[in-house]
Amino acid sequence: MMSEGLRERSKARRREAILRSAYRLFADRGFEATTIADIAEAAEVSPRTVTLYFPSKLELATSRFDAFTDRLGAALRERAEGQSIVDALERWLRAEAADLGELDDLHDRMLELNPQVRAVANTHLAEVIQEGTRILAEERGEAPDGFGPRMAAAAAAAVVCEVMCRAPQERDIETAMAFLRAGIAALPAPRPVTDPAP
Repeated sequence: MMSEGLRERSKARRREAILRSAYRLFADRGFEATTIADIAEAAEVSPRTVTLYFPSKLELATSRFDAFTDRLGAALRERAEGQSIVDALERWLRAEAADLGELDDLHDRMLELNPQVRAVANTHLAEVIQEGTRILAEERGEAPDGFGPRMAAAAAAAVVCEVMCRAPQERDIETAMAFLRAGIAALPAPRPVTDPAP
């Protein structure tokens, strides 16, 4: 009988084979032109196995990016007490960059060649960045819809995309974070949040 650890490793390998095959096909043929049956054949599994792991083709296409944004959201929410949101972002970026591999390259190529999938992925990133905006606004004593936090959030989103959409070097991360910190430091002092008049 297969041990629990062996079973989990086998499932992880099968899942990665499905993702790898899907990303190659989406990059080569396009998202719309690729079917679940095509992916199953390339991954040497049944179409049913593909849908057990990924209920829809879009979920398959965005699952890696969704996991990525989930980890970013968790890093921002669960940062150590006293750690700024920018420090938490930098720590997360460094951890993610150290873990990039061939599957990430395939994923990025697939997103580049399928704008409709990239648009869905960017929506998920925007939701996490919105949460980051709220946290930064709290840190600065500013309203979450203030111009400063919104500008900082837009810059943070650009930094994340630029750093993670290529194999970043240590210097790249340092440059990106210096840019972000300088931008936030250049924002005018926040206006105190006031309660609306009754």
